[in-house]
Amino acid sequence: MSSTERFLMCPPDLYTVDYVINPWMEGNIHKSSRETAIQQWHGLHKLLKESAQIECITPQAGLPDMVFTANAGLVVGRRFVLSRFLHRERRGEEPFFKQWFAEQGFEVFELPADLPFEGAGDALWDRDGKRLWAAYGFRSELDSHPHLARWLECEVLSLRLIDPRFYHLDTCLCPLEGGYLLYYPPAFDARSNRLIEQRIPAEKRIAVNEADAARFACNAINLGRRIIFNEAGGELKTRLEGLGFSVSETPLSEFIKAGGAAKCLTLRLTEPAPKRAKPSTTVLSRELKLEGHLLDSGLLDRALEATVQSGGSFQILHFSLGKQRQSTSNADIKISAPGQDVLDKIMGQMIELGAVMAQRLEDNAELKPVVQAGVAPDEFMSTTIYPTEVRVGGDWWRVQDQRMDGVIVVDAERKIARCTLFRYLKVGDRVVVGSKGVRTVRRTESRDLRSSAPAEHEFSFMGAGVSSERRVEILVDQIAWEMQRIREREGRIVVVPGPVVVHTGGGEHLAWLVREGYVQALLGGNAVAVHDIEQALLGTSLGVDLKIGSSVEGGHRHHLKAINLVRGCGGIAKAVEQGVLTGGIFYECVRREVPFSLAGSIRDDGPLPDTQMDLIKAQEEYARLLKGADLILMLSSMLHSIGVGNMTPAGVKLVCVDINPAVVTKLSDRGSIESVGVVTDVGLFLNLLTQRLKLSAG
Repeated sequence: MSSTERFLMCPPDLYTVDYVINPWMEGNIHKSSRETAIQQWHGLHKLLKESAQIECITPQAGLPDMVFTANAGLVVGRRFVLSRFLHRERRGEEPFFKQWFAEQGFEVFELPADLPFEGAGDALWDRDGKRLWAAYGFRSELDSHPHLARWLECEVLSLRLIDPRFYHLDTCLCPLEGGYLLYYPPAFDARSNRLIEQRIPAEKRIAVNEADAARFACNAINLGRRIIFNEAGGELKTRLEGLGFSVSETPLSEFIKAGGAAKCLTLRLTEPAPKRAKPSTTVLSRELKLEGHLLDSGLLDRALEATVQSGGSFQILHFSLGKQRQSTSNADIKISAPGQDVLDKIMGQMIELGAVMAQRLEDNAELKPVVQAGVAPDEFMSTTIYPTEVRVGGDWWRVQDQRMDGVIVVDAERKIARCTLFRYLKVGDRVVVGSKGVRTVRRTESRDLRSSAPAEHEFSFMGAGVSSERRVEILVDQIAWEMQRIREREGRIVVVPGPVVVHTGGGEHLAWLVREGYVQALLGGNAVAVHDIEQALLGTSLGVDLKIGSSVEGGHRHHLKAINLVRGCGGIAKAVEQGVLTGGIFYECVRREVPFSLAGSIRDDGPLPDTQMDLIKAQEEYARLLKGADLILMLSSMLHSIGVGNMTPAGVKLVCVDINPAVVTKLSDRGSIESVGVVTDVGLFLNLLTQRLKLSAG
């Protein structure tokens, strides 16, 4: 091996573990042996000197991690990118490394002070110089990667780290001579593993197990066909030797206590200029605006957390905090992602949270045609419950028929945009894809109180939340008051009941609501109708006499007898007309001409003639009856209520009642602040509700 290879090291004369900035340091403060560390460092130094020249920088008091010179920055040719350390404990190293490289004649590049990047700890060159692997997630930010590509004129491949034990790239990945790659796959997210697999052939990928990763086997120094590391298992050493590498182990246990080993203790100074001169990176960015009660509603926190969890990063460009309780705040945020797929995912989430992209004149919505009926183009934008606008020809168009989990079709000739489902897409329809030129319209004057609504907001309908500890009477009062207002202005209340309404004795109360004009549509399944009719005809529900609370002889057949009677009449309405059905919820619906829709399922007995067993037709009927709804009562019917929730745009008040808190949470936590969850017995709720309405009516 030629001695032209040069490395920078820092003697461990002042090395110790004085603080915790990574998991390896936990429990090791002041437990390292400086004497042993010096001995181990010199062992590594001796091995390297056999094949390379070693330069040393003087250690500095108060900077014990300066021994890990890999983090000083990144070298290529005579260029040096100075690190910007994330933790304040290491920032004092920066001026000393900057001075050393400047004195050695390197051109020094400096990132913005608030943009973390930790050098060759998070950026590793392929040994053939074709590409730079760069990590983000713990110590370095994704936004540093475009700077590296531009300054070093290279291709940068962005990898996301997800295991805090492997907080730097060089702890879990090591490019080797001949195009081989030593790495620990679980340290990376799925997208990063796919990228590695796309760029490195299977026969060149050397995946280590967790035990070897924990020994810092990937924190290795590669010199030609020689590999130097702390320790590795026999299987890994055998494989490396089988590929023509010679393996040298040198104990570095004292440095592992601080989260580093062989590679961390060195910085290669002789990285050749990359063969590819054209800068390249897949990192993309978008700027967006958020406005509202960003802090007290938790909106800003949710937006930033969603960005990071999806694999992106963010930079707050501007933030203005509202000074009064009712004042709104606004923030300009730059979102970055390692590729278009991740960016579109993040932007979809941001739009759902009410973010508006900083628009340029050319930022109209991107449209792609449907080429196969019922199939949307790739990268279609999935709609939410919130009112949405798309920018077409420089103008904002409000999307019609807003609902969740649809797509947006733009008809330029008719100048309309509408929300629709996959099954209605026709060849030639132009569908919105990506996130450009799309915005949701959110009410910034209202706080989202779902997480922690204080007592003074308990009576406010907008104080959305779920709690079994709230006084049910207070919630019933506010719901009754809202229902009265809706009836007075001839609005629409839709009820989605489950069969539990009948089982708990709530059927008579729901029937009263229908009779008194508090219900304008009823949506349910076959079961709620069957048990309501069984109760009306035979006095039982699932064979149980609700008045005495016990089963009656032969009662297990009662629901089938009820179904058979209605089938014999030709349907529920005809059973009423013929005098067979003389009471109950559906009797009142027929008498009051309140439309109802029953959606069938595979578990239904009978079913009743009125039950729509064609799921698509049932969905269409539900959607038709939901139009114009002001309030929806979801009464112990999780599946039907979820379906209704997906069809309902923001602005419609929702009341979800169930004895199971998990059901209430699932149905209430839809992103809408206009929902109330009530954890209680649905029969008790309906009893209290009708009492309150009767009392108000005098």
